[in-house]
Amino acid sequence: MRRNRKVKILATLGPASSEEAMIQKLHEAGADLFRINMSHASHDLMRTLIKRIRAVEERSGRPIGILADLQGPKLRVGKFAAGKVTLTPGQTFTLDNRDEPGDETRVFLPHPEILEAVKVGHRLLIDDGKLALKAEKADGKSIVCKVVAGTSISDRKGVSLPDTLLGVGALTEKDRVDLDAVLATDDVDWVALSFVQRPDDLAEVRKIARGRVGIMSKIEKPQALERIDEIIELSDAVMVARGDLGVEMPIEAVPGIQKQLTRLCRRAGKPVVVATQMLESMITAPVPTRAEVSDVSIAVFEGADAIMLSAESASGQYPVEAVSMMASIASTVEQDPLYPSIIYAQRATPEATGADAISLAARQIAETLKLAAIVTYTSSGTTGLRASRERPEVPIIALSPIVQTARRLSVGWGMHCVVTSDATDLDDMVNRACRIVVSEGFGKPGDRIIISAGVPLGTPGATNMLRIAYIGSDGQSGI
Repeated sequence: MRRNRKVKILATLGPASSEEAMIQKLHEAGADLFRINMSHASHDLMRTLIKRIRAVEERSGRPIGILADLQGPKLRVGKFAAGKVTLTPGQTFTLDNRDEPGDETRVFLPHPEILEAVKVGHRLLIDDGKLALKAEKADGKSIVCKVVAGTSISDRKGVSLPDTLLGVGALTEKDRVDLDAVLATDDVDWVALSFVQRPDDLAEVRKIARGRVGIMSKIEKPQALERIDEIIELSDAVMVARGDLGVEMPIEAVPGIQKQLTRLCRRAGKPVVVATQMLESMITAPVPTRAEVSDVSIAVFEGADAIMLSAESASGQYPVEAVSMMASIASTVEQDPLYPSIIYAQRATPEATGADAISLAARQIAETLKLAAIVTYTSSGTTGLRASRERPEVPIIALSPIVQTARRLSVGWGMHCVVTSDATDLDDMVNRACRIVVSEGFGKPGDRIIISAGVPLGTPGATNMLRIAYIGSDGQSGI
């Protein structure tokens, strides 16, 4: 199954898309990876979804990536005696440590870490910002606030803290249990870490995972932006989680942050996923709004590795149509006459490493000679990601003997991943590459391809060779 686009599509599974037949339809419509939201999925459901995804993968013959998205710290107020109260802007309202039903003057906040961290002047946003409070007094046991905007608050509404750096890490006790369950399956390729604030937040999950899954940092807090370079360096990939980011940051700042993060990740050679509300209206409508089409297009023009569907595919009425529409938008953008020049203008200067130099040369040679494809042999995935970082106009065929590597690379821009045994020598390397290019529909006898690999063959991270080859007349060998 060959895609006619380079950006990848990540589709969330949920009540509308948990059956194997529906997962099959979503994959056929264009989904390259599937997201399991651990905020809603039990461990039994997670294992069932993984089994169904792998069954679809086996039938399709294409490696499919699986992302488990950890819930992270969900901060919520307690309950009210009346279930809901009405407030007036300008009045005083207190959040405290008294485990009693709330009223018009106070409510229980079951998070001592918030009570200890909030300082005078900090903002507290309740219910996705519908109620805005500002701390006037804070003593570690209660926070006396002034109501800045909004008129109501009800049971268990979420709390966002745009000005406060919490002392607790991003990994909660639930996340640790979920992560253990994810790793026990030995069949998940990515784990998304929610509400990352600092580089230290990645340390614990890395220690537990020990390289068995890729770590994707979700950027949804302003504190993360203050140390974004360090966070990107320690992450295997990044997700621009625009939902919570748009609550804790001025909503008009989110598009600029999205562009900033996309370019930083491209420069670092780390996959970047743009997520949240991309085709939101398709939860209930068979077609998107014009603004949503433009939003998806901007992410594609910017060179994001992947674009994500959340409720559209998880619980919406038109999951297949949403994936199909996203694939159609992406394909159309990539065929736009302006697309190559925009992508080219955003290319980052290669780092002073052999792998970067080889990847840059492969792209330049392939485009100058109008070759059919760039073929990379990659064991760890590093070679494939460096080739993807260059955003070449020609297809990238990533060959790996390790199925887990091929699945993990399914999030990377432009990569068509194929699982194949490692080449035994240079002749086998060339012949195998030519044969796969023809069989996968990227070339024909007489076409030329360029091959990048590491010598000695099979050495992870040792990309040091380029080879231009003609595809033989039999389509099975190279010259």
